[in-house]
Amino acid sequence: MKAAIVTGASSGIGLATAKALVAADWTVGVLARRREALEAIKGGIVLPCDVADPDAVQRAFDTFADKAGRLDLLFNNAGIFVPAAPIDEVPLEDWHASIGVNLNGMFYAARAAFKQMRAQEPQGGRIINNGSISAHAPRDGAVCYTTTKHAISGLTRQISLDGRPFDIACGQIDIGNARTGILEDIAEAAQAKGEPLPPMISPEDAANAVVHMAELPLNANVQTMTLMATKMPYVGRG
Repeated sequence: MKAAIVTGASSGIGLATAKALVAADWTVGVLARRREALEAIKGGIVLPCDVADPDAVQRAFDTFADKAGRLDLLFNNAGIFVPAAPIDEVPLEDWHASIGVNLNGMFYAARAAFKQMRAQEPQGGRIINNGSISAHAPRDGAVCYTTTKHAISGLTRQISLDGRPFDIACGQIDIGNARTGILEDIAEAAQAKGEPLPPMISPEDAANAVVHMAELPLNANVQTMTLMATKMPYVGRG
């Protein structure tokens, strides 16, 4: 049985992906800050952890490896979206929180996964980073989120290159408008202004795409997948 860790597994795309992997007969470590939410995921190995804490991340990965025997997949998903604002109105604590979770946290998790995959026998595994369409077409006032997601695209490419000698594949999924808590807040703001709801897909649509990427043989890799609501205004001219 293959073994995976999903970060940000307590809600949204992370929760849907954890459930989809369990249903596909993976051993799944579910990692997030809220233990109670993780304990509600049937079949998951509970790993309560703040991804912004590097020591806690390493302990969680070590605990999972002890229980599961190895690590075949990391879905590096945990992220936050702070309130929208032009750059000169962004509180510095929001910037640092975004860097702490969206960039540092994803680096810490990828580092711990790479370390385990490189050391285990047989060697290798797969890391899938959750990027965003925001790295290509940003939303208004999303400087913190957009900047960190640009960085994740670089992280993905570097791990993809550096992982080759160790049979570690790394790819990225850029998701547009999945119906998560983040998008619900944006949709509510749009409705308050009298604007139409944005086109959305379900978290389960995203989860199914991640499972597809995860179950490829290690000699095949989806380097970048863009999955979005068909009618969102990502492609086209203004």
